[in-house]
Amino acid sequence: MHTLIIELPGDERVPRLLRLAPGESVRFGRGAPDTPVDFALDDPAVARLAGEVTAAEDYWALTNYSRTATYVVENPEGAGEHVKVTPGRVGAPVPFEISRVVLPGRPAPVHFRIFAPSHAHLDPHRTGPGDGSGTLSAFPLDQTAKYFLVLVALCERRLRDESVVAIPSVPSVVERLRPLPSCRDLTADAVNFHVDYLAREKLRIRNAAGERAADPGGFRREAVVSLALRFDLVREEHLELLPSRLTRRASVHGD
Repeated sequence: MHTLIIELPGDERVPRLLRLAPGESVRFGRGAPDTPVDFALDDPAVARLAGEVTAAEDYWALTNYSRTATYVVENPEGAGEHVKVTPGRVGAPVPFEISRVVLPGRPAPVHFRIFAPSHAHLDPHRTGPGDGSGTLSAFPLDQTAKYFLVLVALCERRLRDESVVAIPSVPSVVERLRPLPSCRDLTADAVNFHVDYLAREKLRIRNAAGERAADPGGFRREAVVSLALRFDLVREEHLELLPSRLTRRASVHGD
């Protein structure tokens, strides 16, 4: 079972992914014939062997092989939350579900993203006192994450009783979320990535059971909305996370 996904640097529209199971590790750096790495960071300021990522059960650890450079692991879903991994630090645990690993580079910092979708959460609907073996959520969603905003935007029409209306398109989701400060730079490619992440990693929808070759993106949007509403993963109170509809109308009409 894979518990860690590394999105390699490059074209974010067609991400290249490495998947790790607990206990597996990969090394990264500039690389050289006598210093092999699992993925390369092509920057002269990055050490030939810069670091190592190790997957654990529902988190991961970062080793910094540099003698001089401090690495920063950012939580892009948070408000500046980050972890510093100093030179020579071995196995620094990272608690974020979505992380950006940033290394000093020339002329700009180098970064790559890591996803730990198997974070465990207690079932929010549990009742009674805990006994030390609390019931875990079957679908552990972080309601502060951008992928959850995308999910709420996809579910909005059906939650508002507009059940005959089609699932929102990707451009419609971008337009709906753009008024939020955290989504001002949201793109269609990013929305597609979040939908794919929800379908494959968080909600574990198996595309072999009915993926439509003609419109795989539409199938995934429909599938995540159906499952989220069936199990009350998105409810009416979550609509408060979205921008006001009045704000949206004002921006459309230029008021």
